[in-house]
Amino acid sequence: MNLTFPVDATLKDGSPVQLLPADERDIEPLQRLYRVIVDEGNSYPHDRFPEQDDFLNYWFLGKRTVAAYTPDRDRATGMVGAFYLKPNWPGRAGHVANAGFIVAPDWRNNGLGRLLGEAMLAYAKQLGYRSVIFNLVFSDNVIARHLWEKLGFKELGAIPGAVRKNDGSYQDAMMMFRSLIER
Repeated sequence: MNLTFPVDATLKDGSPVQLLPADERDIEPLQRLYRVIVDEGNSYPHDRFPEQDDFLNYWFLGKRTVAAYTPDRDRATGMVGAFYLKPNWPGRAGHVANAGFIVAPDWRNNGLGRLLGEAMLAYAKQLGYRSVIFNLVFSDNVIARHLWEKLGFKELGAIPGAVRKNDGSYQDAMMMFRSLIER
């Protein structure tokens, strides 16, 4: 699959969405959505919303960021999800990608996560990556783990007690991997 932006798609309930490369117009909508995700505490390591420079570094600097919008709303208010794609390591290991995903709570369980995952895999392959690794999939995030397994990712192992939960207890994090090389 060769990915050409914009990507127009329809979710399970018939809702249209459009995937676009993110630019400066997407910073504020992405910040609003990411704040919700950080406050939930179920999928990202931040224990508080990052300052502006840290946010820009996390989502934009050295990354390809793609935003999902509902085409019937304006770009300032219609963001429903996003992902970033970047090299996991530099230099000789720069062909291994890493990605992060967010989906607005009201848009979950409708196929948007799968659409973003499939788009990321196609985009990563198109950009010349040979594989994708997720360093920190929270063990309690069973829905995400199941989605990644359906998209061909394998669990490499667990990092015991890697994530401090909102209640102060700790959970494991999984490392997951998928090759993009056809064998």
